[in-house]
Amino acid sequence: MLFALITWQVAAEGPLFRLDERLGGELFGRGPARLTQLFSDLGGMPVALPVLVCAIAYALWRGARRLPVYAALTMAAVPALVIPLKVATARQGPLTEAVNYYPSGHTATAAVAYGASALLLLALPRPSWLRAWLPPLAAVLLTAATGFGLVLHGYHWPLDVLASWCLGPLLLAPLWWVARRR
Repeated sequence: MLFALITWQVAAEGPLFRLDERLGGELFGRGPARLTQLFSDLGGMPVALPVLVCAIAYALWRGARRLPVYAALTMAAVPALVIPLKVATARQGPLTEAVNYYPSGHTATAAVAYGASALLLLALPRPSWLRAWLPPLAAVLLTAATGFGLVLHGYHWPLDVLASWCLGPLLLAPLWWVARRR
């Protein structure tokens, strides 16, 4: 519901849209530039995808067959959903004339890559040193860092990131359901 509300406000340029642009303007440039850039990069395919590939390879090595395929399909759903939304809303970026910034693809990529990796690790027998809370915590922290980095560095508006934070659990829900059945 929150995702639908945000999307409607962005498309209609409603009150949340205007508040978002004011808030984004206040946040851009805050924090150390190198750190916010590093956080932003956590959601890029060159960083997030290899993490998921390693988790998939580990799951295959441990004998899982279907779950890694579902994780890969979940990741493939990100551009299939995000790109049409970007085109449909055609939202202008914060510090550019370019459009197609809503929702944040980097944040959605981070949420799904790190979330799917955590779900894969939790579905497999764990070594004694790997606590059950560690993979989900790492996924949440990496996804949050990505979103904050994107906003603070001026790559995305806050609502772009918030919308992708809403999309992440929606995309991961089927994988979570399959992993729980295992």
